Amino acid sequence: MLHIILFGPPGAGKGTQAEFLQREYDLVHLSTGDIFRYNIKNNTELGVKAKAFMDQGKLVPDELTIALLESEVKKNPAARGFIFDGFPRTAAQAEALDSFLHARGQEIKALLSLEVPEDELKQRLAERAKTSGRADDADPAIIQNRIQVYRNETEPVKAHYQDKGKLIGIDGVGSISDITKRLFDAVNRIK
Repeated sequence: MLHIILFGPPGAGKGTQAEFLQREYDLVHLSTGDIFRYNIKNNTELGVKAKAFMDQGKLVPDELTIALLESEVKKNPAARGFIFDGFPRTAAQAEALDSFLHARGQEIKALLSLEVPEDELKQRLAERAKTSGRADDADPAIIQNRIQVYRNETEPVKAHYQDKGKLIGIDGVGSISDITKRLFDAVNRIK
């Protein structure tokens, strides 16, 4: 099985690139953001809990996120692999994901980290707010908080996978097609 983590700060292009990876390698794309937004829109118990954290630009607690992702993986028993997008966001989530997959005789092949400068991220998020209607992308204070939360709480996940020899940095600046090519080249080396 091909399990990869598509990683990077808010606005790095994970959602856009995940679609290309999904089609190219026939993988199931699990986006915690999409899963949470679905639950929020449908006012589920999980959605109500997640919304309270997301509205403040904070991460949804590990135990809630981990349980949700495990459930989504189990719903796809015939999958050839998964793209984890937006997960893991903490070292505890990374350890939980590794343990969950290990119990299934599987592992993460690589963490593909989209590297994008902060000024570029802010510009992309402001543009996305205009087209997506996502309120969390429209407020500069929330954007700055999301980037800071990423730096403080999420970025350490890179060290977890670097220690395992599974971190691959990808230049996330340039045309969408150039970035896609860099990702495909990286995946083809680990397959």
